[in-house]
Amino acid sequence: MIEIIIAAIAGVAVGAGVFFVIQKTALAATKKKIIEQAESDGELKKKEKMMQAKEKFLQLKEEHEKSISEKDRKISEAESRVKQKEHSMNNKLQELNKKDQRASRLQDDLKREMSMVEKKQAELETLHRKQVKQLEGMANLTEDEAKEQLKEALLNEVRTESMGLIKEIVDEAKINANRDAKKIVIETIQRVATEQAVENSVSVFNIESDELKGRIIGREGRNIRALEAATGVEIIVDDTPEAIILSCFDPVRREIARLSLHQLVTDGRIHPARIEEVVAKTQKRLNEEIIETGKRTCIDLNIHGLHPELIRMVGRMKYRSSYGQNLLKHSREVANLCASMASELGLNPKVAKRAGLLHDIGKVSDEESELPHAILGMKLAEKYNEKGDVCNAIGAHHDEIEMTTLISPIVQVCDAVSGARPGARREIMESYIQRIKDLENLALSYDGVNKAFALQAGRELRVMVESEKVKDKDAEILAFQISQRIQDEMTYPGQVKITVIRETRATSIAR
Repeated sequence: MIEIIIAAIAGVAVGAGVFFVIQKTALAATKKKIIEQAESDGELKKKEKMMQAKEKFLQLKEEHEKSISEKDRKISEAESRVKQKEHSMNNKLQELNKKDQRASRLQDDLKREMSMVEKKQAELETLHRKQVKQLEGMANLTEDEAKEQLKEALLNEVRTESMGLIKEIVDEAKINANRDAKKIVIETIQRVATEQAVENSVSVFNIESDELKGRIIGREGRNIRALEAATGVEIIVDDTPEAIILSCFDPVRREIARLSLHQLVTDGRIHPARIEEVVAKTQKRLNEEIIETGKRTCIDLNIHGLHPELIRMVGRMKYRSSYGQNLLKHSREVANLCASMASELGLNPKVAKRAGLLHDIGKVSDEESELPHAILGMKLAEKYNEKGDVCNAIGAHHDEIEMTTLISPIVQVCDAVSGARPGARREIMESYIQRIKDLENLALSYDGVNKAFALQAGRELRVMVESEKVKDKDAEILAFQISQRIQDEMTYPGQVKITVIRETRATSIAR
């Protein structure tokens, strides 16, 4: 019995041990499964975090590359502008090489500068690639920090290189500007040389015999009075053999009187009614000729689109003179000079030629005005819808208004070249000498002025002042006052430059 009980107890114990072993095995399997699940989940989360980090890195890298591309584009544009400017200067130097042997050295310098630019560009590209690699290894940087670092480095590099290139270009331009300007002006003057005409305020009408003088005078002078009333010209019939003098300040009226007299003498019928008829027809025919002259001038100069009234004014220039220089020939010459100079400077030669032709239209206006001819001409040009560049050039060619375009100084210079050179215009010797004396006496009338000299045919006035009486600040005021008095009190062609010279001299003798 006891053995049976012991066997039962042993069986129970064995069963319990077996169960415990089974349970332990199950727990170990469960633990292993949980660990494997946890490792799997951890691996998935690790991969997910790595993917997120990689996506963030790729996003930062893309944004950095966009920023770098934008900076590269701006740098490329800046370099392109620099290259275009250098290319333009290179072309200019190549053109001047035909007349200047030193241009070859300048061309070599430009090539070296181009190679330096290419070298700097290669250095920038190397720096760019280096910084891209650095950014790839700096994923721990924030987006703003990376952008700021790259931006600062690129800006400093580009700023340094750009300032160096700009300084070199500006220095070279300063060296060549004066020489190039002189060559352009000299070549322009050499290209255009036109004939100069001298006109008087009187015309001589030749007749076959002195018997015609009586017929022209008429009974009790009625024919000559009718002719003078119809034309506004003074007709002088004196003892001059086979000639009648026509005197009038207006060349158009003088020409009408000359042509009318020619037709009356040829026809033989001379009486007041016939005189009025012939004068009216001649005036009409001359007006048509004036318009035709204006059109022909515009065609010769290849100027199109002028208002008909401006064309008529251009034709009237044929019968107007300024200091003995025919106004139409002067205007044509200025137009050609302006076109030549504008072409040399890379400006629009057609606009320059148009402004040169119209710069003196204020002198032939039908309006009675107290305005200077330049301002009046500008207002006429504006009235007839000329462009702003042309209007400003007309109004500013005697410095009455401020110059706002590059065409304006060209017209001013060409007007001076055409009108101010020796032989272009004439003055009576006595009036010229008197004008020079008046200039010097006007300057000498001021207190503190020691000497005054009129130079360059009265176009420059140099005033020597005593340093004890006139201070530096007073010298500028004195120059302005003299210029204002000359404008108000004197009549002169062109411009007068006033230069006040003040100096202090200390002298000592070593014995």
